[in-house]
Order: sequence, then C-alpha cells, then structure tokens
Amino acid sequence: MTRHTTILAIESSCDETAAAVVRDGREVLSNIIYSQIDLHTIYGGVVPEIASRKHVEKINQVVKSAITESGLGWDEIDAVAVTYGPGLVGALLVGVSAAKALAYAKGKPLVGVNHIEGHIAANYIEHPELEPPFMCMVASGGHSHLVKVTDYHTFEIIGRTRDDAAGEAFDKVARAIGLGYPGGPKIDALSKEGDPKAIAFPRAFMEDAPYDFSFSGLKSAVLNYLNGCEMKHLPVNKADVAASFQAAVVDVLVDNSIRAAVAHGCKTLTLAGGVASNGTLRAAMKEAAEQAGLHFCYPSPVYCTDNAAMIGVAGYYAYQAGVRSGLHLNAVPNLAIGEDRTCTS
Repeated sequence: MTRHTTILAIESSCDETAAAVVRDGREVLSNIIYSQIDLHTIYGGVVPEIASRKHVEKINQVVKSAITESGLGWDEIDAVAVTYGPGLVGALLVGVSAAKALAYAKGKPLVGVNHIEGHIAANYIEHPELEPPFMCMVASGGHSHLVKVTDYHTFEIIGRTRDDAAGEAFDKVARAIGLGYPGGPKIDALSKEGDPKAIAFPRAFMEDAPYDFSFSGLKSAVLNYLNGCEMKHLPVNKADVAASFQAAVVDVLVDNSIRAAVAHGCKTLTLAGGVASNGTLRAAMKEAAEQAGLHFCYPSPVYCTDNAAMIGVAGYYAYQAGVRSGLHLNAVPNLAIGEDRTCTS
C-alpha cells in the first residue's frame, strides 16, 4: 500500500481565514476559505484589527470544515502547516496560535510556511509536470517579486519592487477613480471597456537593477492626470484610465519576467499571487512566453488569491525537507522569501 503524506494547512495572513487538507503536495482534498472582502469594502481596504477579530471568530469553523470535507480523520494527518509571515501581525497570530494548539493537542509536527513561498507553490496543484528550476513572477497586494525557484524549498530573488507593489498600485488607482476595494478585479473588468493606448502613462525600468519594479511613479502619473482633468474641467473616461494604467503595469511585469527567465536559463515561467488572476496579465504573459520559447503556467484564480491549499503544498515540501517548527513559532510580519526562521531537524 502506498504511504501518503497528508498536511492540514492554515492561512490567515490578511483577510481570508482558510484551512485545507493536501495530500503528497499535489492533491487538494479540501480547501475552505472564509473571505472578509465584503466586510472591508466599506472602509476602502483591509482594517487589521477587524481582520484579526474575524479570524478569531472563524478559524475553528474553517479548520473543522476542512477536516470534514477531506473525509479523513486526525490519525491520517501527518503534520500541521501554517503561514507565519509575511502579513498582518494580528491576523498571522490567530492562525499560528490555532496551528500550535492543534499540533500540540493531536501530537503532530508543526511546519511554519512563508506566505509568498505558498503562492509560488500553488502552481504545483494543477500542473503535475511542473518541477524546479523555473522562474516565478509573484504579484500581489504587498509584493512584486521575480523569484528563481531552484528547488522545492530553495529560492533566489532576481527582482523586487522598489516601492509600491503591483496590487497596491491597483488598489490606489481604483480608489482614485472611484471604483473602491478590491481594486484589481474592478480595474480589470472596467479596462475591457477602455482603450489601453488612450493615455501614455510611464513604464519604469531600473538601469542598475534590470529586473526590479517601481510603480510609485505610475501611480503618481495617474493621480496627476486626474487632477489635471479636474482643474481644466475636462471629462474623465474612467475606462480609458483603467485600461491605460493596467497596460502600463502589465507591460513592465511581462517584460521583466521574460527577460529574467531567458537570462537565467529558465525554460519555464509561472505566475503567482492575487494579481496573477488578472486576465490581461495572463494573456499577455502567455503570448510573450510563447514568443520567447518558454513553457508558461499559472494557477486557477482560487489558488491565486490567499488560500490554505497553497500553504499545504509548500508545507508538504518543507516537511519533506525536514522542517519542523517548535511551539515557540511566532508571527513574522516582515518575513522575506527564502528566510527560514523555523527550526529544522
């Protein structure tokens, strides 16, 4: 009989309370997500204190649902994996505390997982052929990274944002043109009605670091355009603004990703993070990858946004690499990719 390795995973780094059961790092037996988007929309963004309190209310429910839906008992769970950074410290603490309690009560090993590494690992779920090495473009509300995945548990940052992350820029521009939160999906939808060439917004490229990103100047250009129209009493075509802004972001993400993959000898390019669910980005990256002779893959939207299945996958490979986190495990809100602050046995 084949011996499977099964991970119960918990994710609570921002405004989703999630739990999942993952078998052998590729098979998702359950993936339960409680989203707080509706709750935070009225504030125009995530309110950390509210997010933390809601995690406390929901964490036991989602864990129980994940176990039930998987059809397994605790005797079939090999370890408990949990996001311990980066993210909102209060939100992280809820998940970490719950995972430590479960690991202690059930006598299971505890595995701390880096949230961003979890996003990267989401690609393994639906692409059984995918194996390191490959290049991954991680784009989310708080992160824009180009990461060379040299092994399942080894990462090299090739490029990163100098200021605003791509998702952060989407949220700020969406707020400026009156779309509200969350900005990414709303700009993506509105941009379909606009002309991406209507407004010549800037694309920033770093001469000293050719794979780094900067979206602060682009955000400022959009705000200056809107303010200029207001002062001159000119009408604003929101769809054109959304489409032109999105095109500027996508151009930079695609160009840097393709150049980095080719320069570092990677034959495969992947996407990860919330912004990876953007339809325009996926289409543009696919076309550019094909032209460059690269294999390209990305997760389904449910695995792009925060979820526990991706933490279960990353947790599986960390567990296989011998990572064990003691009950001293704490939340690390500024945890960097490849920075392991857990114990390894």
